[in-house]
Amino acid sequence: MASQPHVLIVEDEAAQREVLAYNLEAEGFRVTRAENGEDALVCVDEDAPDVIVLDWMMPHLSGIEVCRQLKINPDTRAIPIIMLSARSEEVDKVRGLETGADDYVVKPYSVSELMARVRSQLRRVRPATVGQVLTYDDIVLDAETHRVTRNDMPLKLGPTEFRLLSTFMEKPGRVWSRDMLLDRVWGRDIYVDTRTVDVHVGRLRKVLTQNGGNDPVRTVRGAGYALG
Repeated sequence: MASQPHVLIVEDEAAQREVLAYNLEAEGFRVTRAENGEDALVCVDEDAPDVIVLDWMMPHLSGIEVCRQLKINPDTRAIPIIMLSARSEEVDKVRGLETGADDYVVKPYSVSELMARVRSQLRRVRPATVGQVLTYDDIVLDAETHRVTRNDMPLKLGPTEFRLLSTFMEKPGRVWSRDMLLDRVWGRDIYVDTRTVDVHVGRLRKVLTQNGGNDPVRTVRGAGYALG
């Protein structure tokens, strides 16, 4: 499914990396693996994840340095980072969080606890992927039951229009370029012409306004689309 949440695991120990990847994939996440800090930065640049699980202790470029670089870059600052570390001292935890990590998990950890923390960060950045109910003005989208209503009236959306709407509703006001929407809604592995985005946005608008009401999707000239 194109709107699968995407997690990047940065861990130099192969066994731990694979256990994490296996568990995340079993829960329906799309997983990218990196075995060092340099690879991690390349992965983020090529295919920005929704959440990063980042090991502190790695050769060459440490997790702390990777975290620092990602958090000072405006393009990657908002990606939640869960830092993994064998360092359990309070001072280390504080240092990790001060560098910009959004959460800090001490090794050895339970995989189920880490899964819960990944879901918790996803709820913040991509609520639709973890079954949340999203609301914007009089539009309500229930990601779990795949139902959408406007002004309490049910709307019938195709799967692509549903994913488009959930993307818009997760970040109202954000301008999405056609390429960004292609990545998020169709997925990077599928070749679709950018004009396809316009067609599906048109269909979405038609359904949203079928019972009257204004068109909440705004065309931003030369940039893309935004909700509101």
